Amino acid sequence: MDGVFIGIDIAKHYCDLAVIPDGTQKRFMNDEEGQQAILAFILLLKPARIVIEASGGYEMWVARALAEGRLPVVAVNPRQVRDFARATGRLAKTDTIDAGILAQFAKAIQPDIRPLPEKEAEALRALIARRRQLIQMLTMEKNRLEKSPSAGSEDIRNHIYYLTEALEKIDKDISRNIRKGPLWKEKETILTSTPGSGPVISCTLVAALPELGTLNRKAIAALVGLAPFNRDSGAYRGRRTMWGGRSHVRAALYMGTVSAIKFNPAIRSFYKRLVDAGKAKKLAITACMRKLLTILNTMMKNKATWIEVAS
Repeated sequence: MDGVFIGIDIAKHYCDLAVIPDGTQKRFMNDEEGQQAILAFILLLKPARIVIEASGGYEMWVARALAEGRLPVVAVNPRQVRDFARATGRLAKTDTIDAGILAQFAKAIQPDIRPLPEKEAEALRALIARRRQLIQMLTMEKNRLEKSPSAGSEDIRNHIYYLTEALEKIDKDISRNIRKGPLWKEKETILTSTPGSGPVISCTLVAALPELGTLNRKAIAALVGLAPFNRDSGAYRGRRTMWGGRSHVRAALYMGTVSAIKFNPAIRSFYKRLVDAGKAKKLAITACMRKLLTILNTMMKNKATWIEVAS
């Protein structure tokens, strides 16, 4: 069938599937048997696009099964789909309706097909997510310790010690995972060669931004949420704003950029030039984040280290 577009709404236990143009709707169990049944069903249709939402984590097993079947599956931002639904007047929400909206989105937008994380990348991404949680808990406990009476402070100190040990262990696990595969080792070598891009940012980019090096600078900035969008209407010219994207990648990039402003000559001079021109420091840092991301994207595309790019 030509011009077939499929939307799959994925929940913990079920997957609802909708097909355009024939209007077929099916429900499958979200388990290994159900995922294989989805794959067998879709293979017969030869679709142009399959769209799922990147939310909750339940979608990854289905996405992997479809990707391994060499099918054109795309995981999209849920907010894009909800905005699309509102724009087309579809306000009701059920699993079946959502699947139909995803199919309509696939046909109307035809989003770019991007590489999905490998199995090992998912494991690494889970470790990085856990690392963020540990850091958040450490910060909360340290804040509590400052205000805690002496009676409860010992227990807080013990918990801080435990969390610190857990953080050290997970850092070693992340490093070990990075070094498992030669491809990842190559990526890590490229990324960490850049002043300001340390182990944390390199791990985050490898695991959570597999598209790095495969897209142009505008597309990669938009994917991360660092591309400014116009807010114009008629003669009105609003302030350009950024939204959406992958917040955890932006958080890692922010920390890397703060470091790069100190140690990376290209980023440092760019930041100084912006501040000297009167740009607010916060906006200057955001611009430097976008520049650092662009540099890393180019390095990954060309498989070149910082020394090769800078020379």
